[in-house]
Amino acid sequence: MREGEFQDLVSRHRDRIYTFAFYSLKNREDAEDVTQEVLIRLWKHWQRLDDEFLTAWILRVTRNACCDVVRRRRTHQGKIGDNPHEPEIESMASRDPDPHREAEAADFRRRLRAALRTLPEPHRSIVILREIQGLKYDEIAAAVGKPLNTIKVYLHRGRKLLREQLREVTAYAKAS
Repeated sequence: MREGEFQDLVSRHRDRIYTFAFYSLKNREDAEDVTQEVLIRLWKHWQRLDDEFLTAWILRVTRNACCDVVRRRRTHQGKIGDNPHEPEIESMASRDPDPHREAEAADFRRRLRAALRTLPEPHRSIVILREIQGLKYDEIAAAVGKPLNTIKVYLHRGRKLLREQLREVTAYAKAS
């Protein structure tokens, strides 16, 4: 492949890498750093990678890089916390001009992000890859390095845990 072909790879995969990293790390700067790190690794290995397994390789490297960031955070901070300077997803404009619906949608996004944070690994990664990234089961299995049936079980359990968390958060919000 030529350099132009590498640029095509970057164009096709950059947003997927960033989105996965952002949902995993909840921090824009960390997601940008992970994206850059993954693209550097891709640059070093792109000519030896089989096109059939490229997406899985990229997602596995992204997931591993995110895990490394989380480990470094735990080492430096003692616990994972939100960055107060991070622009909130809730502040993004809605297509619906109704302020009540916008507020409800922003509230749901905030609760969903909070619920996603509570999911243990690999449930969180698998739910993100399927529900947010839209990957197929076999792509997730290849990216995570687990058998297809295991992915289905983790996804089912992850969705169930997510529903329970959202139910608890919603019940608490209604009681307040």
